[in-house]
Amino acid sequence: MRRPCLILAAALGVLFLASCSAADETRTLRVAAAASLNGALEEIVTGFEAAHDGVEVAPVVYDGSSTLATQIAEGAPIDVVALADEDTMARIADEMDPPRIFATNELVIAVPAGSSKVTALEDLTDPALDVVVCASAVPCGAATTRALDAAGLVVAAASYEQNVAAVARKVANGVADAGLVYRTDVEADDAIDAVDDPRFDDIVNSYPIAASASAGDDADAFVDYVLSAEGQHVLARWGFGTP
Repeated sequence: MRRPCLILAAALGVLFLASCSAADETRTLRVAAAASLNGALEEIVTGFEAAHDGVEVAPVVYDGSSTLATQIAEGAPIDVVALADEDTMARIADEMDPPRIFATNELVIAVPAGSSKVTALEDLTDPALDVVVCASAVPCGAATTRALDAAGLVVAAASYEQNVAAVARKVANGVADAGLVYRTDVEADDAIDAVDDPRFDDIVNSYPIAASASAGDDADAFVDYVLSAEGQHVLARWGFGTP
C-alpha cells in the first residue's frame, strides 16, 4: 500500500502548491476614465496599488466620456469607470453599480501661456481667432454649449474635439488661439493659461465613478479609495472640487 500512499501524497502536494500559487497570483483591475482625469488618476492608481497587495491596475484607458460609455455598452471589459458627467454615466446604468460622485470640475478659457488675445468669453466670437472646443456629445462639449447659450454667444469653432485633452493640447501647441477646457487641464500644463469668466460659476460638472455590476471586491475597493481622504487629497491637488 505504500506506493498508492506516495502517489496520493504527491498529488496532494501538487494541489497544495497550486493553491498557494493561486493565492499569490496578482489580480488585475481594469479601469477606464475621462481624459481630464489622466494626471490625478495615475497618482491615485499608484497609491491604491501600494495599499492593496496582490492587486495591479492595468494601464488606465483614457478617452472622452461618451466614447468610453459607448465602448462599455458594446461589451468592453472594464471593472471601474470614472466619467466627467452624470448624464453619460446614466447611459450605461444597466452595466454598472450605482455611481458615486467623487469630484467636480469647472470650465475656463485656455490660451497659450502669455497670450493676451482673449480676455473675456465674448472674444471667442472673433472670426480672426482659431478657437477649439469639445464636440457636443462629450461632457466638456455639453458644458461649453450651456455656457455659450447662457451668454447668448455663438462661436464658430475651428475644430470640435472628442475629448478635452485634445482641446488643451491644441492650445498648448499653439495650433489654436483659445479653447474651452476644464480648470484642471490648465493647472496640469504650464504651456497654457486660464481666463476666468464669472458666467462659468454655474457650469460645474459632477464626476461619477462606478464599478461594473459583474466586477468583484477589488473594483469596490478602488471606488472606495478614490472617495477616501487619500484619493480626495490627490484630486484637490490637481484642481478638482469636492463632491
